[in-house]
Amino acid sequence: MLAADPRTRLVFVGDGPLRDALRARCPQAVFTGPQHGEALAACYASGDVFLFPSVTETYGNVTPEAMASGLAVVAFDHAAASQLIAHGHNGHLAPMVDVDAFAAHAATLAGNLPQARALGQAARRDALRLDWDRIVDEIEYRFLAAALSARVAPGGLADLPPVAPRAHASAIDATPAQPPLR
Repeated sequence: MLAADPRTRLVFVGDGPLRDALRARCPQAVFTGPQHGEALAACYASGDVFLFPSVTETYGNVTPEAMASGLAVVAFDHAAASQLIAHGHNGHLAPMVDVDAFAAHAATLAGNLPQARALGQAARRDALRLDWDRIVDEIEYRFLAAALSARVAPGGLADLPPVAPRAHASAIDATPAQPPLR
Protein backbone atom coordinates (compact mmCIF):
# COMPACT_ATOMS: atom_id res chain seq x y z
CA MET A 1 0.00 0.00 0.00
CA LEU A 2 2.88 2.35 0.76
CA ALA A 3 4.31 1.66 -2.68
CA ALA A 4 0.96 2.60 -4.24
CA ASP A 5 0.70 5.80 -2.19
CA PRO A 6 3.49 6.88 0.17
CA ARG A 7 0.97 8.94 2.17
CA THR A 8 -0.81 5.74 3.20
CA ARG A 9 -1.21 5.32 6.93
CA LEU A 10 -2.08 1.89 8.31
CA VAL A 11 -4.27 2.09 11.41
CA PHE A 12 -5.08 -0.95 13.53
CA VAL A 13 -8.21 -0.54 15.64
CA GLY A 14 -8.83 -3.11 18.35
CA ASP A 15 -6.59 -5.63 20.00
CA GLY A 16 -5.60 -9.23 19.69
CA PRO A 17 -2.94 -11.83 20.23
CA LEU A 18 -0.89 -10.69 17.19
CA ARG A 19 -0.59 -7.05 18.27
CA ASP A 20 3.08 -7.27 19.29
CA ALA A 21 4.04 -9.17 16.13
CA LEU A 22 2.18 -6.61 14.01
CA ARG A 23 3.89 -3.72 15.79
CA ALA A 24 7.27 -5.29 15.07
CA ARG A 25 6.36 -5.89 11.42
CA CYS A 26 4.62 -2.51 10.88
CA PRO A 27 6.49 0.04 13.00
CA GLN A 28 5.02 2.95 11.02
CA ALA A 29 1.42 1.83 11.78
CA VAL A 30 -0.86 3.40 14.35
CA PHE A 31 -2.32 1.05 16.98
CA THR A 32 -5.35 2.61 18.66
CA GLY A 33 -6.42 -0.30 20.84
CA PRO A 34 -10.12 -1.00 21.33
CA GLN A 35 -12.42 1.89 20.41
CA HIS A 36 -16.12 2.43 21.04
CA GLY A 37 -18.83 4.95 20.25
CA GLU A 38 -17.69 8.26 18.81
CA ALA A 39 -14.02 7.32 18.94
CA LEU A 40 -14.73 4.24 16.82
CA ALA A 41 -16.86 6.31 14.44
CA ALA A 42 -13.96 8.76 14.08
CA CYS A 43 -11.67 5.87 13.11
CA TYR A 44 -14.06 4.81 10.37
CA ALA A 45 -14.58 8.40 9.24
CA SER A 46 -10.86 8.99 8.86
CA GLY A 47 -10.30 5.93 6.65
CA ASP A 48 -10.29 5.47 2.90
CA VAL A 49 -10.31 1.66 2.77
CA PHE A 50 -11.21 -0.94 5.38
CA LEU A 51 -9.10 -4.10 5.52
CA PHE A 52 -10.71 -7.12 7.16
CA PRO A 53 -8.22 -10.02 7.01
CA SER A 54 -9.99 -12.30 9.48
CA VAL A 55 -10.66 -15.89 8.52
CA THR A 56 -11.96 -16.86 11.97
CA GLU A 57 -14.87 -14.49 12.54
CA THR A 58 -18.10 -15.84 11.12
CA TYR A 59 -19.84 -12.47 11.25
CA GLY A 60 -17.62 -9.49 11.79
CA ASN A 61 -19.80 -6.55 12.75
CA VAL A 62 -16.96 -4.36 11.60
CA THR A 63 -17.69 -5.20 7.95
CA PRO A 64 -21.20 -3.68 7.84
CA GLU A 65 -20.01 -0.87 10.13
CA ALA A 66 -17.26 0.01 7.66
CA MET A 67 -19.71 -0.26 4.77
CA ALA A 68 -22.19 2.03 6.55
CA SER A 69 -19.32 4.48 7.04
CA GLY A 70 -18.79 4.59 3.28
CA LEU A 71 -15.58 2.57 3.15
CA ALA A 72 -14.63 0.07 0.47
CA VAL A 73 -13.87 -3.24 2.17
CA VAL A 74 -11.10 -5.67 1.31
CA ALA A 75 -11.76 -9.09 2.83
CA PHE A 76 -11.32 -12.77 2.20
CA ASP A 77 -14.15 -14.47 0.32
CA HIS A 78 -15.34 -16.17 3.48
CA ALA A 79 -18.21 -16.15 5.98
CA ALA A 80 -20.24 -12.94 6.21
CA ALA A 81 -17.83 -10.93 4.07
CA SER A 82 -18.65 -13.20 1.14
CA GLN A 83 -22.34 -12.42 1.69
CA LEU A 84 -21.93 -8.66 2.16
CA ILE A 85 -19.17 -7.77 -0.29
CA ALA A 86 -19.70 -7.98 -4.03
CA HIS A 87 -16.25 -7.95 -5.62
CA GLY A 88 -15.79 -4.83 -7.71
CA HIS A 89 -19.12 -3.36 -6.58
CA ASN A 90 -18.67 -2.37 -2.91
CA GLY A 91 -15.23 -3.78 -2.17
CA HIS A 92 -12.78 -6.48 -3.10
CA LEU A 93 -12.72 -10.14 -2.12
CA ALA A 94 -9.57 -12.24 -2.12
CA PRO A 95 -9.67 -16.03 -2.30
CA MET A 96 -9.57 -17.63 1.13
CA VAL A 97 -6.15 -17.14 2.80
CA ASP A 98 -4.54 -15.85 -0.43
CA VAL A 99 -2.57 -13.11 1.31
CA ASP A 100 -0.91 -12.01 -1.94
CA ALA A 101 -4.29 -11.37 -3.55
CA PHE A 102 -5.50 -9.61 -0.39
CA ALA A 103 -2.43 -7.33 -0.41
CA ALA A 104 -2.84 -6.67 -4.13
CA HIS A 105 -6.46 -5.59 -3.63
CA ALA A 106 -5.43 -3.32 -0.77
CA ALA A 107 -2.65 -1.78 -2.87
CA THR A 108 -5.00 -1.30 -5.82
CA LEU A 109 -7.43 0.71 -3.72
CA ALA A 110 -4.66 2.65 -1.97
CA GLY A 111 -3.36 3.67 -5.38
CA ASN A 112 -6.77 4.56 -6.76
CA LEU A 113 -8.70 6.59 -4.20
CA PRO A 114 -11.45 7.58 -6.69
CA GLN A 115 -12.18 3.87 -7.18
CA ALA A 116 -12.05 3.28 -3.41
CA ARG A 117 -14.51 6.13 -2.87
CA ALA A 118 -16.89 4.84 -5.55
CA LEU A 119 -16.83 1.37 -3.98
CA GLY A 120 -17.34 2.98 -0.57
CA GLN A 121 -20.42 4.85 -1.80
CA ALA A 122 -21.88 1.58 -3.09
CA ALA A 123 -20.97 -0.09 0.21
CA ARG A 124 -22.89 2.58 2.12
CA ARG A 125 -25.97 2.15 -0.08
CA ASP A 126 -25.81 -1.60 0.43
CA ALA A 127 -25.32 -1.28 4.19
CA LEU A 128 -28.38 0.95 4.51
CA ARG A 129 -30.45 -2.03 3.33
CA LEU A 130 -29.24 -4.16 6.25
CA ASP A 131 -32.11 -3.32 8.58
CA TRP A 132 -33.98 -5.95 10.59
CA ASP A 133 -37.26 -5.63 8.70
CA ARG A 134 -35.49 -6.29 5.41
CA ILE A 135 -33.49 -9.17 6.89
CA VAL A 136 -36.64 -10.83 8.28
CA ASP A 137 -38.40 -10.30 4.94
CA GLU A 138 -35.46 -11.93 3.15
CA ILE A 139 -35.46 -14.93 5.49
CA GLU A 140 -39.23 -15.37 5.12
CA TYR A 141 -38.90 -15.12 1.34
CA ARG A 142 -36.16 -17.76 1.28
CA PHE A 143 -38.17 -20.11 3.51
CA LEU A 144 -41.25 -19.66 1.31
CA ALA A 145 -39.22 -20.22 -1.86
CA ALA A 146 -37.70 -23.39 -0.37
CA ALA A 147 -41.10 -24.68 0.71
CA LEU A 148 -42.65 -23.98 -2.69
CA SER A 149 -39.77 -25.60 -4.56
CA ALA A 150 -40.01 -28.66 -2.30
CA ARG A 151 -43.69 -29.02 -3.22
CA VAL A 152 -42.99 -29.24 -6.92
CA ALA A 153 -39.54 -30.81 -6.98
CA PRO A 154 -39.25 -34.55 -7.60
CA GLY A 155 -39.20 -36.28 -4.25
CA GLY A 156 -40.44 -33.12 -2.53
CA LEU A 157 -43.58 -32.61 -0.50
CA ALA A 158 -45.78 -33.16 -3.55
CA ASP A 159 -44.82 -36.86 -3.52
CA LEU A 160 -46.13 -37.34 0.00
CA PRO A 161 -49.55 -38.97 0.32
CA PRO A 162 -52.33 -36.57 1.25
CA VAL A 163 -53.27 -36.41 4.90
CA ALA A 164 -56.29 -38.59 5.55
CA PRO A 165 -59.29 -36.86 7.10
CA ARG A 166 -59.88 -37.68 10.72
CA ALA A 167 -62.50 -40.34 11.31
CA HIS A 168 -63.98 -38.63 14.35
CA ALA A 169 -63.96 -35.30 16.08
CA SER A 170 -62.26 -34.96 19.42
CA ALA A 171 -63.30 -32.88 22.38
CA ILE A 172 -60.70 -30.34 21.38
CA ASP A 173 -62.29 -29.97 17.95
CA ALA A 174 -65.61 -29.13 19.59
CA THR A 175 -64.28 -26.25 21.66
CA PRO A 176 -64.83 -22.80 20.28
CA ALA A 177 -61.80 -21.16 18.71
CA GLN A 178 -59.82 -18.98 21.05
CA PRO A 179 -58.94 -15.47 19.96
CA PRO A 180 -55.25 -15.11 19.09
CA LEU A 181 -52.97 -13.81 21.82
CA ARG A 182 -51.69 -10.33 21.17
